[in-house]
Amino acid sequence: MGHVNNAVYIQWMEIGRTKLLAAVGMPTHEIFKQDVAPILVQTNITYKSPLYLSDRVHIEMWLSELRNASAIIHFQFFNGQRTLAAEGIQKGLFVNTKTMRPKRLTSEERASFLPYLDLASAAS
Repeated sequence: MGHVNNAVYIQWMEIGRTKLLAAVGMPTHEIFKQDVAPILVQTNITYKSPLYLSDRVHIEMWLSELRNASAIIHFQFFNGQRTLAAEGIQKGLFVNTKTMRPKRLTSEERASFLPYLDLASAAS
């Protein structure tokens, strides 16, 4: 049985970020029309145990930090037996695509992310 390639974890993280943006009312196809792009500044993955191609994978994600124009997103990847296979952290930034400068979130946009914010995880 082959293992899941490490590049796949990054694809899963991208899918998670895209779904999160849609869930908070900021789907990428809409914010691009407003000259806003969510970009990545950093990606870090620590592999704990292999996932295999036949595994059912469970992914959890949350925000540990929400700033004016950026956020830190955490990911945990589990196999079907709920064994932690990997942990990931990404720092994302919203930018104005015309200026490539950070684009501050409005108070309404910030509020939409609050259900996904877990400040306790930042301390661990």
